[in-house]
Amino acid sequence: MNVDQLQRLFTAPLFPLGRQNLSLLWILEVLLLLLAVSLAARWLKRLLAGRVLHWFALSEGRREALATLASLALAALGYVVVAQGMGLDFGALAVIFGALGVGVGFGLQELTRNLSSGLTLLMEGKLKVGDLIEFGSTGGFIREISIRSTVIRTFQGAEIVVPNSAITSGPVKNLSYFSRDGRVDVAVTVAHGSDALAVTEVLLEAALAEPTVLPDPPPKVLLHGLGERGLQFELWVWTSAIHAGVSLRSSLNYAIDHGLRERGIDLAGTLQQIQLLSPGRSAEQQAPMAPDRPPLRGALPDHPCFNGLDPRGLRELVGSGARRSVPAGTVLIRQGEAGRAFHLVLSGAVDAIHETERVSRRLFTFAAGEFFGELPLLLQVPYPTTMIATQDTTLFVVPSGSFRSLLASRPEFADTVAREVARRNDVLSSYEGCLRQRGLLDDADLSHPLQWFREKLRRVLTGQSSVVPAGQAAARIEQIETPQSRVDP
Repeated sequence: MNVDQLQRLFTAPLFPLGRQNLSLLWILEVLLLLLAVSLAARWLKRLLAGRVLHWFALSEGRREALATLASLALAALGYVVVAQGMGLDFGALAVIFGALGVGVGFGLQELTRNLSSGLTLLMEGKLKVGDLIEFGSTGGFIREISIRSTVIRTFQGAEIVVPNSAITSGPVKNLSYFSRDGRVDVAVTVAHGSDALAVTEVLLEAALAEPTVLPDPPPKVLLHGLGERGLQFELWVWTSAIHAGVSLRSSLNYAIDHGLRERGIDLAGTLQQIQLLSPGRSAEQQAPMAPDRPPLRGALPDHPCFNGLDPRGLRELVGSGARRSVPAGTVLIRQGEAGRAFHLVLSGAVDAIHETERVSRRLFTFAAGEFFGELPLLLQVPYPTTMIATQDTTLFVVPSGSFRSLLASRPEFADTVAREVARRNDVLSSYEGCLRQRGLLDDADLSHPLQWFREKLRRVLTGQSSVVPAGQAAARIEQIETPQSRVDP
């Protein structure tokens, strides 16, 4: 076959379409042009999502949506230009599409539904690339939203392709719609007769020992009910890494089990199972021995901050923080770190060390009965010193959210904190430079430190409308500033 024969083969009309006679060469040209338009649309999508839209500081999901819509617009425009440029008559095509419309409507209705659902997802922006979602029994991160389907990467590392219509027609839990903060719940049921406050202490100690647990909102323990099997508790903790909620729940369960065993507290049903396996042993022999560690309900009311606590106040106090025991030499907070909790020294001692490039100098010591951490929490300033336990020390640690609630609900505690801050001139001096730099302290304030700190305390409490109503907060502040509590340092 020579060149002329090949040319006639490719240019010979196959069948007419309106005014255009279709040939093999014409079909190949159209296919190549359509392929070029498709590749150009895909390249434009990658360019916009990967580079251009980065300049506008848009989120990953918004970048992906805008890039997809722009590539679709380019593809649609390119297809129309190719069709018109190749001489296609849209009037003739309309007859063909009209004849096929009924069949396409029935045969491809699912595809049409997915396409419209994909456009809805991209335009609304309620689900974006990078979001952490739970959809039915599937949980993971959205990797891609295309016109027909959405790709979800599960925690196990697999990619699941989900039709868009399935997502838009059912409820989807978006765990990162505003942020990736989320709550993890841990249920614990202990045997009847267990000390409820001791269980509360165990749960809070486990929560505050986890570095991924947020101090605000603070961990919370609830006694849900007195069931047939035992006392039903639930621990609520908030974390900024909700995607690791399964690992966090596992760590909490390990810590709770260890804490319950230390205090000789049985989980519901465990004692009966041991008796069946070892009928010759008594209940006292089977139960683990609790260590020589007095409960918080006996130690905290003796502290000057909490004199005269009633049973309800004691229960709220134990539920606001947790005990932490550290050996000598433990670094509690590094200089320059932000405050996360209020620390009350139950036993031992903590030194405040000011560190420079050349030397470290001890400024003061917090002994048993004293506290620290209130200024970083209330004034939002970093620690000016490094806090180191110089002895085996036991602390009562109250996270920031619970500390503010405690100040608002107990005016006598707020007054004790204010008077202690005004009395410790050495502590105020260590914060002076940072406070002056932020405009929170001037020379007149140093001459009346108690009045200055009470004013700061007033602003914190009146700004906490989510904890207590503003009217109640103002009334409590008036109680703090009664003439009986106005004692000069």
